[in-house]
Amino acid sequence: MTESIGFIGLGNMGHPMAINVLKAGYNMKVYNRDLSKTEKIVEAGAKRGIRPDDVVERGGIAVSMLANDEALEAVTLGHDGLLSRLGPGGVHVSMSTVSPALAHKMHELHEKEGCSYVAAPVFGRPEAAAAQQLWIVEAGNAAAKERVRPVLEAMGQGIFDFGEDPSHANIVKISGNFLIASAMESMGEIFTLAEKNGIDRTQVFNMLTQTIFGSPIYKNYGQKIAEKNFQPVGFPIQLALKDINLVLDAAEQARMPMPFASQLHDRLLSGIAKGRGENDWAELTRGIEDEAGIE
Repeated sequence: MTESIGFIGLGNMGHPMAINVLKAGYNMKVYNRDLSKTEKIVEAGAKRGIRPDDVVERGGIAVSMLANDEALEAVTLGHDGLLSRLGPGGVHVSMSTVSPALAHKMHELHEKEGCSYVAAPVFGRPEAAAAQQLWIVEAGNAAAKERVRPVLEAMGQGIFDFGEDPSHANIVKISGNFLIASAMESMGEIFTLAEKNGIDRTQVFNMLTQTIFGSPIYKNYGQKIAEKNFQPVGFPIQLALKDINLVLDAAEQARMPMPFASQLHDRLLSGIAKGRGENDWAELTRGIEDEAGIE
């Protein structure tokens, strides 16, 4: 590939995603705030930047995978941010789970500079990212999406397009995360109910996932919850709370109540208060056991 990709954010998700883009044959420059996280991908053939704008070429493609709104704003709009370098014709692909409001703001700011902002958040844990098995939700300028599609295909198993308003992709993403958390809360409750009645949790899990609840969410997270085995950590509770807050903010702006999202907010916040913020978000279900008197 002759096109160079600037990749910003090499955390649990970003690193395997960037590796797959590199394996697809693209020239790559990478930036991460903690420069030690760039070592492995540099050994694999990427070049390291010291600042976000170091990895961006004018009119090129920049991909960011960051933890939250604040991080995206910092690497994009800061004094050494990528937007200052991207320039006319450039495309910024934001694969982070951020607020729809920020996606809309980024779209407008990029448009003023003659470049495009494409929102492309992903569904999948780090192991799915490594296996090129992410599901990608995209929205943004049609020509920009066409240009970056091969890059996205290097990271995922499927791409779903939601039009030209980037905020729509982030609405879909936070909605999906809300549904996953809701499923985990529900599974935690029924497995705890089974345990309190002397029934094997894993037997209930096996029966349900082999019959009427056979989707990957119920199978993968259900096994963790049924077995109370929450390692390895794929997505920490503190980031899950961030996403549920994004859901609640979007609901408030839309003037609609989401009572279950409010319950999940409290469940996640309680987990953080108990020192579980860095633990996998499936461990939110420990709060159910706490309330049920299960050690």
